[in-house]
Amino acid sequence: MQFEAVIGLEIHAELRTKSKMFCSCAVVDPTEAQPNTAVCPVCAGMPGTLPVLNQHAVEFALRVALALGCEIQDVSVFARKNYFYPDLPKGYQISQYEHPIARHGNLTISTSNGTKTIRIRRVHLEEDTGKLTHIPGDTSTDNQPYTLVDLNRAGIPLLEIVTEPDLRCAEDVRIFATSLRSILRYLGVNSGDMQKGVLRIEPNVSVRPLQEQELGTRTEIKNLNSFRALERSVDYEIQRQIQIISERKEVSQETRGWDEKREQTYLQRRKEKEDDYRYFPEPDLPPLVIGPEWLKKIEGNLPELPATRTQRFKEQYQLSTYDAEVLTNEKSVADYFEKTVEVSQDIPPKTIANWISGDLFALINKSDMTIDQILITPPALAALIQLVEKDEINQKTAKRVLSEMFNSGEAASKIVDRRNLRQISDQDTIASIVANVLESNPKQVMKYTEGKDSLTQWFYGQVMRASHGKANPQVVKRELTKQLDEVKSRGASP
Repeated sequence: MQFEAVIGLEIHAELRTKSKMFCSCAVVDPTEAQPNTAVCPVCAGMPGTLPVLNQHAVEFALRVALALGCEIQDVSVFARKNYFYPDLPKGYQISQYEHPIARHGNLTISTSNGTKTIRIRRVHLEEDTGKLTHIPGDTSTDNQPYTLVDLNRAGIPLLEIVTEPDLRCAEDVRIFATSLRSILRYLGVNSGDMQKGVLRIEPNVSVRPLQEQELGTRTEIKNLNSFRALERSVDYEIQRQIQIISERKEVSQETRGWDEKREQTYLQRRKEKEDDYRYFPEPDLPPLVIGPEWLKKIEGNLPELPATRTQRFKEQYQLSTYDAEVLTNEKSVADYFEKTVEVSQDIPPKTIANWISGDLFALINKSDMTIDQILITPPALAALIQLVEKDEINQKTAKRVLSEMFNSGEAASKIVDRRNLRQISDQDTIASIVANVLESNPKQVMKYTEGKDSLTQWFYGQVMRASHGKANPQVVKRELTKQLDEVKSRGASP
């Protein structure tokens, strides 16, 4: 029997506001701040405190909803979602349930099976929970396990985006997640730093026999914070459920975690039903009313989004779909590319795209930096490429210069002059170098005249070595071909 997977996603994105959702506590980096230093009576859940809604969080949520083509609700209502967990100070979470801020959006993605439009069921606001750190016990010393609670994260504005179950495989899930992350970063509402937990993805996975319409029993995989974990956990869960059904057993509705080392999901708890949360309207917050003027102002300030920018790059700069998507995936990279094109002098955009996505990306990835942090500015990169285009240095030399620029920030022309790297293009000079190489290698010349044409490349390498890599490759190839033809025509003597 053949099966198909049916997958929906819940994405939790912390919003990049300066203060928390319902109080004035600062939003701090959880990996750098001391635990429990950004906490007040409101986000600590003390009795008698009153929440006050963060306007910037609402504006950020509206930016996302508009970018996803959602229907913005004129009135939305906050509710209390009741459940007990140690990182939830109040014993309930302020969220939105029956009346979210937006509904019915969509996001179109490009997959190996063509384009797919994934429907967005709802976009709603809520507050994040605290963070738990579990300390294992030590049986050899009778130390019992315990858990540390950090409330710095409690109350941070959280945007939840829920899709319809329109995804069918792990590839769909990964591409959707990366596309959404790119949109969030373009909008400036989320850093996209999954390792810090500011973007967490929870797939709801079920399987059913092919062609059947009824949904199978779903499981939820909690708090995945990398695309690798997301793709692998979904793949594993699909196969796990197929195996269960093939053995004529029933899949249980449950919440599961992902074990990175074992690369398998594991049971965390039986899945709660919505009724278990006992939602009811938050009595301390009035309904949120979105006026048309406010919405129009936010919509007017939306940036050009990744899909639109990709299409423009293809049309304006004559780039391939692949090149355009690589450059527009990150807003900062797209900005860097356009600034380089703007200051360049008749350099083809394709050439600039190749330098950025190739050698510059390689240096960035090795350094673990972002393009915003590097010392090479767009004008500096354009100046380097210009030296290559004018045949003042060759491609190989340019790569060495780029690496030095990356480490020092020094201008390409200064490095070239200081290290005497300018390319030799003079015909007579190169002819002399070629002649010397052939004269110094009579045995190889003899073999060449006897029919070993593959030695041409060897001679080329010797010429480039003799010129310390500075000879113009095109001039070398022409002159080498000319002199080798002459040698062949008169015999072995160069």
